[in-house]
Amino acid sequence: MLIPMKKTILLVILACIVLISGCAGNSGDQEDTMVKEGDYITVNYIGQLEDGTIFDTSLEEVAKEAGQYNPAREYNPLGFTVGAGQMIKGFDNGVVGMEIGEERTVTIPAAEAYGEYDEELVQPIEISHLKEMGIEPEVGMALYTQHGQVTVAKMNETHAFIDYNHHLAGKTLVFKITLVSIGQ
Repeated sequence: MLIPMKKTILLVILACIVLISGCAGNSGDQEDTMVKEGDYITVNYIGQLEDGTIFDTSLEEVAKEAGQYNPAREYNPLGFTVGAGQMIKGFDNGVVGMEIGEERTVTIPAAEAYGEYDEELVQPIEISHLKEMGIEPEVGMALYTQHGQVTVAKMNETHAFIDYNHHLAGKTLVFKITLVSIGQ
């Protein structure tokens, strides 16, 4: 159910990008020094919730200070092609027009990030079925499925309610972005 919906959303986003790209442009020598759609760029970033809680960063020292450090992860600038659907829409849009070395804070509403929280994506599954698979469910437990990571949102005596929403769904995100390079 989710895969066709994701493809539809991706197609709509790509169609919007194509329409927008024909309406905006840079002129003169600034074209090579400012980010535009189709550019491969690298950025450092700090991702926060509106209350300032850091949920992700490309900066090792920030991850350590925030208690988010993962020793198995490499902390390097993030590289992606602007407008190629590799990033959430608000992040993609937020870097357009940046110059190397520029720092920008971008506030991204849920609709341009991981979508609004959808109660219909919280589905019951019998606890006995989970136990047959060797899973002893608990509220807050992360499970890994073909759809990615899901969470046990709540439980009653017979069912665990599995939340298929992205853990950042329904949240406004704030990114502090520094452009490191264009075209490398």
